[in-house]
Amino acid sequence: MEKEIHWLLKEKYFGEPNKKFYKDVKRLKAGEPIDYVIGFTNFLGCKIDLSKKPLIPRQETEFWVQEAIKHILTCSSLSGCVVCGVKKEIKILDIFSGSGCIGIAILKNIKNVKCDFAEKDKKLLEQIKINLKINQPSSKASAWRSKIIQSDIFSNIKGKYDYIFSNPPYIAKTRKNKIQKSVLKYEPKTALFGGKDGLFYIRKFLKDAKNYLRPEGKIFMEFDSPQKKEIEKVIKKYKYSSYEFHRDQYGRWRWVEIFS
Repeated sequence: MEKEIHWLLKEKYFGEPNKKFYKDVKRLKAGEPIDYVIGFTNFLGCKIDLSKKPLIPRQETEFWVQEAIKHILTCSSLSGCVVCGVKKEIKILDIFSGSGCIGIAILKNIKNVKCDFAEKDKKLLEQIKINLKINQPSSKASAWRSKIIQSDIFSNIKGKYDYIFSNPPYIAKTRKNKIQKSVLKYEPKTALFGGKDGLFYIRKFLKDAKNYLRPEGKIFMEFDSPQKKEIEKVIKKYKYSSYEFHRDQYGRWRWVEIFS
């Protein structure tokens, strides 16, 4: 707790305690996540505002998104790359977008990208706008090559993409008792739980995602480690050409690359 209080004082109050600081200390002691109390978090060099209380970006997500960005940068530098090499612009969809942290990190780290953000919750659409504004390189509206779409998965999505990034709600309700109490109390349950086995949204997503990929396009998707075998069955069911599972920085199966 002392470490969190010190971080709060440094990041939000610049080392100068006042009445609001002591109120925030009470929030911390009540169990509210430090990121909500401070009001923002960092994600791959981007400042992500959390004022609308989206799901707090995790280090595991930051890890695999960084790996995906490395892949895209390497791919786009190869003139013979089927996906990127012959295109002036790489088109990406950040679906189940939440705070927008994934798409914003991509926009900030890759030059020739257009990123669409798809999110169902109206409140979170506003959150994405805030974060785009905070992180955009200039005040010009066209500075970010992006579009925000209110969509229940693919309901309002049109066109096709080179890459689709997906971090759906995937925690199984049967694993609810293993989730930290502060997460259950303060973070949005709609962004956490994916039905009894956690695969409700993943199944719906993978059923249709292929229709929104360009030829040789690819999906990057996060999941919970125990779901690996079932997700493999879903991938095969919908006849994706190939796939590759990856571990996170803690050695747990965390994300999968799926080829159209």
